[in-house]
Amino acid sequence: MTQDMNELFIEHRKVHVLYSYRTMSSYLKQVLSFIEEGIVQEEYVLLVENERLSLSIMNELRKRFSAEQLEFVHLINSLHFYRSSGSYHPPAIAEYFTKTVEPYVTNGVKFRSWAHVEWATMTEPHYLIKDFEKIVDGAVNDYAFPLICAYASDKMPDHLLQILLETHPYVLVENELVQSVQYQ
Repeated sequence: MTQDMNELFIEHRKVHVLYSYRTMSSYLKQVLSFIEEGIVQEEYVLLVENERLSLSIMNELRKRFSAEQLEFVHLINSLHFYRSSGSYHPPAIAEYFTKTVEPYVTNGVKFRSWAHVEWATMTEPHYLIKDFEKIVDGAVNDYAFPLICAYASDKMPDHLLQILLETHPYVLVENELVQSVQYQ
């Protein structure tokens, strides 16, 4: 994670970022950096991730941090998160997320979130993604927390990328954070 991005997270809190990654190695580097910065700042990190990558990420974090420090990391199974109602349904996902962050918000505890958005195929109706990302953008502003939404670039058709650029005020490109000119 860049110094500028970390400073933005500390100063402004209401930061919703699109991260379109090209390789799994760059993805892992970014997610580990995001988590490490959260732990250093003593912020809870809500990690929405698949089981396989969660295991790899936690194994790497165990090499770098104590058990006490790792208590700042809250793993959320991405399959359960995105399919909590049986299918990808934005209001159900938003409800799941609200219940998850409620203790942090109620107790005034700082947190940050990383959401890995994966698709088996790109047959999902993209308007649902737009609806969900708009809900999430509102939550970032209401609850004042930084959120990175990570999507694999090779699985994003151009029309989905356009939707994501319209619903994320910031885009992480390589190691640079830029404002999205398409954000609405």
